[in-house]
Order: sequence, then C-alpha cells, then structure tokens
Amino acid sequence: MTTKINSYTTITNTDSAHSIPLTDRGLNYGDGFFTTTKVIKGTIAHWHFHKLRLVECQSRLGFPEINFNRLEQSIKQLCLGQKCAVLKITITRGSGGRGYGQPLEQNPVLILSLLSYPNHYDALKFDGIALEVSSIKLGLQPLLAGMKTLNRLEQVLIKQEITENAWSDTIVLDLNNNVIETSIANLIYYVNGQWFTPKLDQAGIKGVYREYLASKIQLIESKITLNDLKKVPVIFCCNSLMGLVPIKSIQNTHFDLELALKLQKDMLIDTKDI
Repeated sequence: MTTKINSYTTITNTDSAHSIPLTDRGLNYGDGFFTTTKVIKGTIAHWHFHKLRLVECQSRLGFPEINFNRLEQSIKQLCLGQKCAVLKITITRGSGGRGYGQPLEQNPVLILSLLSYPNHYDALKFDGIALEVSSIKLGLQPLLAGMKTLNRLEQVLIKQEITENAWSDTIVLDLNNNVIETSIANLIYYVNGQWFTPKLDQAGIKGVYREYLASKIQLIESKITLNDLKKVPVIFCCNSLMGLVPIKSIQNTHFDLELALKLQKDMLIDTKDI
C-alpha cells in the first residue's frame, strides 16, 4: 500500500493544551512503538542507540520517516535543566483507517513524557537483584521480535504476577522454554571468559543498553534453558535506566556477587560507560 507521508504531531505530558483523540490507533490497536531514555544533565544517555531503535521500528512497522532534527529540538527544550530524569518517547500511527486497515494518509503522533528517575536502581548496581521465574511465557512472533511495540499485554500480566508475589523481578521464558529476558531488562551472562546473551529472534525486546554493550564488547547470542542458565557463574540484567545490574539469585540458585561486581567494574571501564 502506498502511504502519503505527513508531519508528526508532537504532544508532551507537560502541555495540557494537547490531548490524544479516542480514535488514535495506538490506543485502539497498540499500533505504535516507544523507547524509554535516561536523561543526564539535560541530554539523553546512549541517544544514538535509541535513535537506531526508533528507526528500526519505524521501518519494520511501515511508519513515515521520523524527523530527528525536529524531535531532538523538542527533546532539548523539554529536558533543559533536568539533572537526572526519564524521557519516554512514544510514537503512534495517529487516527484513521477502517478497522485494522491503515489510513492512506498517515498522521503519526509523537508523545514525549518527562518522568522522575527511579532512584532505587542505583543501589541495585551494587546490591544485586534476586529473581524468580514467571509462569507466564512469551509467545513466538518473529515479525515483532526485538521491537518495543505498544503491545505489551504479556508484560502487564507478568508484572501482575510480580506484584502479587512481592518479587523484585522475574526471569521470563518463551513457549519453547528458552530464557528470553526479565520483565524489564535484558540478560547477559559470563562463561569461560566470554559474554553471552539470549537470542531474541522469536520473542523478547532488544534493549538499548544490550545493543550498546554489543557495540563495545563481543556479545554472543545464544539460546539457553533455565537449567543451563542456573549453572553459569555470573549473570547480569540491564536496561537503559538501570545500566548493568548483577543477578545474585534465581529462585534458590545463588551466584557469585563478588565476581560479578569485579566484572561489572571492568566492563564499565572497557565500554567507558562510567
């Protein structure tokens, strides 16, 4: 289908004059994508990799090209003076079309939401995090795998399970019982001097921090079961807000936190993410 490209409408959560119409396709069908960024001294950490994520989602989902010059101007204005905050960038396809069908003339909506930074993440980098294992498994859909789309009902159900059981977070498997991620972060693990991360070609989200690390170190994608994961000496979870956090346990299996903190320090020096 040929699509006429129109300009994006920008809405911020600090501007009460703008609202999202009831007909927005992001609201009705989850037709859109987003990225969540960490703002440090008015600028976005790892912005290059957030841009790559947005471009990939735009291309794979058939959205009009994003005007990054305009987006970056809006971000600069919104984040001015922010020492440490969170900026969520959401893009929907806007309104129009019949049912699931896309409108011939697209008018996407770009939503910028400035939020407070979850300060407890900083302590996790040193204390580590204890994980459980979710009973909810991710479906398999290679057409959507890797992207951070607005369709996040699986994660909503997983978060319900976490809250009901008072867990910190949980390991999530797919329907084939491969380890994929946690509810909010990617996984990397260390075996025999090499770094590995679960393969995400069927399910899961390719996080910005995971992609950043992969650009700095050799990070091997591999399928792994829960039993095999519990046998590795060191595991981390990571995302763009918390950075690199050591996993101290999965259920009743405990890991070497002292070694993890040493490897964490070495990696942050090697990647210059300090």
